[in-house]
Parts: sequence; C-alpha cells; structure tokens
Amino acid sequence: MGLSRLYLVNPKQFPDAEADTRATGAVDLLKQAKVLATLQEALVETVFVIGLSARQRDLGPEIGLPRPMVVKLLTAAAEGEVALVFGNETVGLSNDELQQCHAAVTIPTNPAFTSLNLGSAVQVLSYELRMAAYAEEPPVANAVVTPFVSPSATHNEVEGLYEHLQVVMSATGFYNPGQPGRLMPKLRRLFGRARLERDEVNILRGVLAATQQQTGHGTRKP
Repeated sequence: MGLSRLYLVNPKQFPDAEADTRATGAVDLLKQAKVLATLQEALVETVFVIGLSARQRDLGPEIGLPRPMVVKLLTAAAEGEVALVFGNETVGLSNDELQQCHAAVTIPTNPAFTSLNLGSAVQVLSYELRMAAYAEEPPVANAVVTPFVSPSATHNEVEGLYEHLQVVMSATGFYNPGQPGRLMPKLRRLFGRARLERDEVNILRGVLAATQQQTGHGTRKP
C-alpha cells in the first residue's frame, strides 16, 4: 500500500523466518524495520498518532471511523511525523497504550463479529490511507496488455445485424412481421446498451447464418 516505515515494539522474536516467508515481495520492509522496547520510544517526535481499537474505552481518545480519521492523519503529516498503532494479535492495544495515542479508529465490522485479525486490520487501514492520499485515484501498475477489443461497429453494420436478425426470426416463426409488437425496439435497446464491436456483430451474424443453413432457409449476405 506504499507504506515503508515499520516499527516493531518488543516483538516475541525478530528477525523471523516465517515472517520473511509470509512477506512475499516485501521482505525489504522487514529488513528496514526498527525494533524498540516500548511504544513510547516508537512514538518519539510524532505529532499525531492514531491507535486501532475495536471498542470505546472508559479512558482514552474518542473512536472514529477509518475514512475521516486517515484524512486527519494525512493533514497532520504536513506538520511532522505521524503513526498508525496496532496492538498484538491476541489482545490488541492496552488502555495505557491507547492513551498514548491522540485519536483512535475502529473498523465497522458486523456487530456480531467485531474482531479482525491483525493482518486484515493493517490492510484495511493501509488501503484507506492510500486512497485518501491519492484522492481515490492511486497510480496503478503499467502492465502491457493487448486489449481484447475490436473497433466499434458502424451504424450500417449494426443495421445489417438487425435486418439479418429480423429475416431469421421471421423464417423460424419467432417473429411475425404482420404483428411486430415491440420485439425489434426491445432488441435495438438491448444491443444499443452493449455498444457492439465489429467482431461482435460478425459473430452474431455468423450464428444467424449457421441457423439459416441448418433450417434450410438459405443464407443472407452481409
């Protein structure tokens, strides 16, 4: 998500081979991580800190939702160092740890299942932070992909499809020119929404031509 400064407070063990395995493509983040003994050390010189909590505490900062809170974090980042603080997998942040934060945020899950695992919580907050930082238009990878499209069908090509379709439907008894009803207008609306490509028109007309051959009603030239 573009975040690159990881601080680990009193980890059970680090470095850790399992962590390297799980951090596929991001081992460099672990290699650069700073290990500190206390949260207070990790927050030195920060001007704004948001801690994650699944519940409102009797003491501690008021809890907000991710999107408005990450905007506050980004605004404060213009003034100095900021941080997102996550507790451990088992019990989250303690009351003392949360009180070291200026604000708190909770992820609005299903009320019957309020606890997310640590990795999921980090991902959600990191995503919201990235979207806010780029005004919901983050850069994407410039993968070289050959587009699977053909030019848009011309008016004449689409009209040819409608004419061909009407001929086949009439020959098979599905369409009665004497009592046309709203069938053709509805088909026009259907294909109009799709904005047919030239290849798509050719495929559809190929199906119609094959139907004519099988039913013995002859073929119709494009």
